[in-house]
Amino acid sequence: MAAKENQKEFENPIDGKKVALNPQSLPYPHERGAAVIKPVDRGKITGLAMTAMYEQTNMQLDQIRAQMELLATQANEITHRMTVSERIYEAEMNIDPIVNRTYYLYERSNGKSVLSLISPAEWGPRPPYNFLATVRLLGDHTWEVIERREDQPG
Repeated sequence: MAAKENQKEFENPIDGKKVALNPQSLPYPHERGAAVIKPVDRGKITGLAMTAMYEQTNMQLDQIRAQMELLATQANEITHRMTVSERIYEAEMNIDPIVNRTYYLYERSNGKSVLSLISPAEWGPRPPYNFLATVRLLGDHTWEVIERREDQPG
């Protein structure tokens, strides 16, 4: 028992406040050779994610804009065909138009329109009417303008 008395109690030289109870949960390596733990740069991750998100959404919005422009163009073409068709159906016609046939629209000196099978070239040097357009009857009974007076040379 004397030996026990001669031994002092072991005193840890490391301050107890500076020792971790669970070193595996520290946000940094706690011993030599431990895996390197780098803090996550949340700003960088968020910035990259935002850049990718903007790139994708802008690409999708560009696709939608292109589709809207195509639809607007198609709507304008249909409206134009409807306007031309109204004028042709109000014109004087001595023929029964057939689908997919080409016809010629003229204007008389009194301002009334005339639909004819005779092309401007077939009239010769002095046509009796002013040429307006070359048209074709479509299956939906609207008229497609193939050529307008403005497209003609001279």
